[in-house]
Amino acid sequence: MSESSWHTVTIRVPFANPKHANIAMQVIDVDQELQREAVKRNLAVDGNDLVATFATSTVRLARLTTNGFLENVDLVARTIGEFGEDSERKPVLFR
Repeated sequence: MSESSWHTVTIRVPFANPKHANIAMQVIDVDQELQREAVKRNLAVDGNDLVATFATSTVRLARLTTNGFLENVDLVARTIGEFGEDSERKPVLFR
């Protein structure tokens, strides 16, 4: 299949600051796409935004790849919220 017939999806995810966007990019970038011949992924940070661009050979793969990416972003964002800089100011209770 020629790349000109691929389906392209670009997602911009805003974070509180560029540091958080970079953390998200580094965490997500570790995992390779399962179907590398059918999915091309590019991650970048633009200001406070994590920008993900996917090129897929089918619409179905575009949907699956997008859903998986957004699940990862959700997990990273919740983790940053729980353990990021703001959490450093929270008292730690030991039992």
